[in-house]
Amino acid sequence: MVRQARDLLRWCSPLRTELWASRLAAGLEPDEVEPFLRELRENGGTEARLALAALAAVHPERGAAPTGPQPGAPAVSGQGVEGEGEGEAGLARRAEEAYAAAGEEVAGTLPGWVRRMGRVVCEGGWYGPADPFGEQALAALSFRYENGKEPHLLVVAVDQPNGGLAVDAVVEEVKFLDDLGLEPADPGVVAGRVLDAFELGERVLGAVTAGTLDAVRAVALARARSVPGLVRGAADDAVAAFRDLPDVPGAAEAFGRLAEFVGDRPLWWSPARVSRFLTSWLPREAVLSDEAVAAMPDVVRAWSRCRGGHPAVLRQVDADAPLLPALMADDSLAGVRKRMTRNQPPDHP
Repeated sequence: MVRQARDLLRWCSPLRTELWASRLAAGLEPDEVEPFLRELRENGGTEARLALAALAAVHPERGAAPTGPQPGAPAVSGQGVEGEGEGEAGLARRAEEAYAAAGEEVAGTLPGWVRRMGRVVCEGGWYGPADPFGEQALAALSFRYENGKEPHLLVVAVDQPNGGLAVDAVVEEVKFLDDLGLEPADPGVVAGRVLDAFELGERVLGAVTAGTLDAVRAVALARARSVPGLVRGAADDAVAAFRDLPDVPGAAEAFGRLAEFVGDRPLWWSPARVSRFLTSWLPREAVLSDEAVAAMPDVVRAWSRCRGGHPAVLRQVDADAPLLPALMADDSLAGVRKRMTRNQPPDHP
């Protein structure tokens, strides 16, 4: 570590140093952070102080913490945690606080370029599918340091079939964006989606992610949190922007159920998802008028064209759509909620 830090001191690159610190943090468990920082402080050398400053830069304080215990979280006090164990969330919070405090101690003892770490300006955001069927989405944000140097691009891959969790991330030159085919988007919304995706990944046990994700995690989170106007839990506007509804009776009703199915992941539209919608979800969940059942194939084709019109998707619609009337009429396929809805009296609220 000392040798690597010595090289970084010669390069004078805030970006390289932050990426190095992110990799360094990835190798530490939360309960290892404070002993490691204590060892660096005791060392006291320039290289150790650079490590402290860099670790603090990629673990910025998130602002004021909630004043009371949060649902499902342990109660934390200044002397520790009430209860038998602190829990992973408490350990992670303490680790970030420890990084920030350790960095403050050395802020004025290092070359001036070190103080530019973490002080970035977001210059744009982009969002869109990573593959033909949108099974992964890409969230991209561009940054440069306050002095205008070292422009760079953060790209986070967000898995759609498993709920929208972060599965990979890279920091590249801004020209990397040219090959991604993404549409411009509000940076605050994109940054919020990045934070949402990482937060979901932390809650999913056994989530399969790329081996490169952990090394970039700290920088990715720090960059996303630095974007002004953060919007958490933003809905994708693809459904609201859809304007190609077929002019047939029942189309609006049919599209309403399609919108319910795609939910907050409308970019994901693969042959398998089409088939699940037409042959499983609709018969189990949806109560539709005869007009809406008749309109559904045209509605699904129109939505599929909007999502890229991939031949494999359209072939799947053609294969499954003729089965829909019989499936909708088969009461044995209806789920509990659908049965209860159908059994309600007409004036039921």
